[in-house]
Amino acid sequence: MKNILVSGASGIIGYGILRSLQLSGRDFKLIGTTIYTDSPAEGFCDIFEQAIPTNDPNYIAWLLKVIEKHQIDLIIPGIEADMYAWAEHIQILQKSGAKVLLNANELIDVCHDKWVFYEKLKTVNSPYTIATSLEANFETVVKEFGLPLLLKPRCGHGSKGIVKVNSKVDFEKYREFIGSQLMVQPIVGNDDEEYTTSAFCDGIGGFFAFMTLKRKLSKDGFTEKAEVVELENIEEVLRSLCEVFKPIGPTNFQFRKDNSGLKLLEINPRISSSTSIRAKFGYNESLMAVDYFLEGKTIEQPRIKKGKAIRYIEDLIIYE
Repeated sequence: MKNILVSGASGIIGYGILRSLQLSGRDFKLIGTTIYTDSPAEGFCDIFEQAIPTNDPNYIAWLLKVIEKHQIDLIIPGIEADMYAWAEHIQILQKSGAKVLLNANELIDVCHDKWVFYEKLKTVNSPYTIATSLEANFETVVKEFGLPLLLKPRCGHGSKGIVKVNSKVDFEKYREFIGSQLMVQPIVGNDDEEYTTSAFCDGIGGFFAFMTLKRKLSKDGFTEKAEVVELENIEEVLRSLCEVFKPIGPTNFQFRKDNSGLKLLEINPRISSSTSIRAKFGYNESLMAVDYFLEGKTIEQPRIKKGKAIRYIEDLIIYE
């Protein structure tokens, strides 16, 4: 039996990972952690541990104690804050004996700041790059990008903090933050042409398996509705991006499509927020991670079922 810890188990990624591992039917002991006491985490794990905040000075010491207490074999981050904290303290965590599910260090670093990410793509002349600017002059950016345009947080995830600018009045409200906190982009394509592709990457510029969903986002920036699709040239696109960033393990690529083809919104160097949806269509990236990082197995492309998914509110009852 493998003991697997999933952090951020109260969130859609965390309990999505736990549900995916449960779905596998394999003999795992699942330990879920979260700072919240009133969350659904307990319903999806065998053991629940209440966490302290990731930014607490004692967080890593606390995590090491939990790893030792439950003899953890693999730890999987369910929130981005943990991913970055674990990457920063990777040597300490590795000494615990537990495997740490983290992507390539360089990719984690570059994805932390979307402007740095853009500059990396620009350096290699990637055709999938979305034009981006730190220019704070309204007339200049309108001349380049037109209206409406977007202001995006340099550091953030999902669609949180994105501002759609329709006028100079809108722009001026946020102008002082452009450069230090926000960056400017044109609107690429439309909401009906957004795609999320998860690939299981090999760390040397390639990938073993992938799956693409055409999606609609919730107001929180996560996939709310999805349809399994096959994107033209997606394997070529993934190979090109993997050659640049050399990701390893579960990696999420988000695209919009316009008249010139696919444009890369961002890379999330972690398990996808739609991971529980993917697992039910045959692409269980959490199980792949266990097989690859703990068992040393080679990952093969699974057979993907066709269909659609809709997320909805449901009740979870936890009896005393």
